[in-house]
Amino acid sequence: MPRHAPLILDIAPGDPRPITRQIADAIRRQVAAGELQVGDMLPSVRGLAQQLLINPNTVAKAYQELTVEGWLDARAGLGLFVAQPRQRLSQEEQQRRLDAACNRFVDEVLGLDFTPKQMLGQLADELAVLSKPRKRA
Repeated sequence: MPRHAPLILDIAPGDPRPITRQIADAIRRQVAAGELQVGDMLPSVRGLAQQLLINPNTVAKAYQELTVEGWLDARAGLGLFVAQPRQRLSQEEQQRRLDAACNRFVDEVLGLDFTPKQMLGQLADELAVLSKPRKRA
């Protein structure tokens, strides 16, 4: 029987990313960190929209993006589930996205009064969370 995973998402109105992107990014992070595990069932589109007080179409778009990318598995009549890990993007696309993310990061922190060593340390701490094994509740 699939586990109904609690989905706690913070949507920030001041975030420059669209809400659809915030939802998709948060779910990707939770899967990568092991907070959502393979086979976990996600809330329905309507359920998550009510929880976040947003339009169901916004949630549907985020879920669709994650399904196309292979993060989620839609099962007819049953719902959405965290999919088995697989190669989601080509090596070239992975590198392109890494380059773009690094450029955005540099653009964001350029004017801050931190040394490169401090910024890299903070980034390493954030990434370390993803490598820690998580226990199921």
